[in-house]
Amino acid sequence: MIDAADSDKFHEECGVFGIIGSADAAANTVLGLHALQHRGQEAAGIVSHKEGQFYSHRSLGHVGDNFNSERVIGSLPGDAALGHNRYATTGETILRNVQPLFAELQTGGFAIGHNGNLTNAATLRSQLVQRGCIFQSTMDSEVIIHLIATSSYHGLLDRMVDALRSVVGAYSLVAMTEDRLIGVRDPMGVRPLILGELDGAPILASETCALDIIGAKFVREVEPGEIVVCNHDGIDAIESIKPFAPAASRPCIFEYVYFSRPDSITNGRSIYAVRKAIGAYLARESGVEVDVVIPVPDSGTPAAIGYAEEAGVPFELGIIRNHYVGRTFIEPSQNIRNFGVKLKHNANRAEIEGRRVVLVDDSIVRGTTSKKIVQMVREAGAAEVHMRIASPPTANPCFYGIDTPNKDELFAANWDLAAMAQQISVDSLAFISINGLYQAVCGLDRDIGAPQYCDACFSGEYPVALVDQAQGRPSAQLSLLAEHS
Repeated sequence: MIDAADSDKFHEECGVFGIIGSADAAANTVLGLHALQHRGQEAAGIVSHKEGQFYSHRSLGHVGDNFNSERVIGSLPGDAALGHNRYATTGETILRNVQPLFAELQTGGFAIGHNGNLTNAATLRSQLVQRGCIFQSTMDSEVIIHLIATSSYHGLLDRMVDALRSVVGAYSLVAMTEDRLIGVRDPMGVRPLILGELDGAPILASETCALDIIGAKFVREVEPGEIVVCNHDGIDAIESIKPFAPAASRPCIFEYVYFSRPDSITNGRSIYAVRKAIGAYLARESGVEVDVVIPVPDSGTPAAIGYAEEAGVPFELGIIRNHYVGRTFIEPSQNIRNFGVKLKHNANRAEIEGRRVVLVDDSIVRGTTSKKIVQMVREAGAAEVHMRIASPPTANPCFYGIDTPNKDELFAANWDLAAMAQQISVDSLAFISINGLYQAVCGLDRDIGAPQYCDACFSGEYPVALVDQAQGRPSAQLSLLAEHS
């Protein structure tokens, strides 16, 4: 059972890491996946290559639980490796769905790790099955492999371009062949992908924090719609291809709010600094007289620091998180099932009792955890409890590679502000405005005609066509046909 605090958050689905030309390719990939563990905690896998042979190790669970021995690292030889962390969005996590996926194609061995979602995956899968393709997993990533395999073009790159021109969606992917590491970012750049290097060896990864852990250097972001081809000749020999029609860039704005690790750098800006700026804008827009600012840990902490600095109110750790609960908890009796969020969070009474408190969190999804947090703070003796949210109301599900509830489960989709405040029992509730969020992220108001980011979870404006949805394929069917990678 996923604990209450984790179940009431949006979840990124996966992290990718690939390196070529490194003597310690597998070990570096393990470390990179460690740094990207927050992007997928259900399963991890690595494929490596040496002298014409591919090797793989895929397991359910955390990276540290499965890639923690010399035996495992030794089973992944070679100077090229591709790794993937997975967060399952629908159905159970099973080994056949653990990436990277691998196939022997006409052009040779091919491994792929994918972050995101193809919004026409069910349609394409149906067509491929009718043509005789046999699928081994329930992931939309496998659709790409079959499209490459059945392409009429000859070279692998031409086949990849042909395949990717058939798909619609938000994705970043890293692929590995016998002599190349290939990175692709969707034409709108919704999902992130960066390029780095370690002693000349090219690296492709979801975030810069995966470079820091191995002492690698950040080179640049892979551009929207770009294919980068790396080989053993090093960082200076990288080939860039832009085969797709130009499209306006729309990176996911929720990366700044929650998904990315705070020590990562995106578009030249520190995620931590942006989150502090979000908190400062929140204080300007909806400040309230209180005695103390308290973050809902850990995701609300940077915004709470920014809020406290802007408001001139003390910042205190009024809620202490237990980091050793883990993502699952075996409950031996009914008596402790009601503890809920207290398994992970505990009120620091000394900083709360008798004080007017403002709680700062990154988002409210279902509202269940917020309600329990507020109750816990009130039980610790708070005189008043106000809540401030470092994102606009999340009233719409994401179809672009994020695990979100159905619309009827989203708190903000079913209640107005006053009703939400009443439901979670706070004295006041406020969310940052969408322009305030944009100002904190990029220093500009949201361009109504051409928004600078994908903010569909707030605005309901989906920049990438929802092909399967438009063709009447319900989400339940999609979960069976094209489980998100």
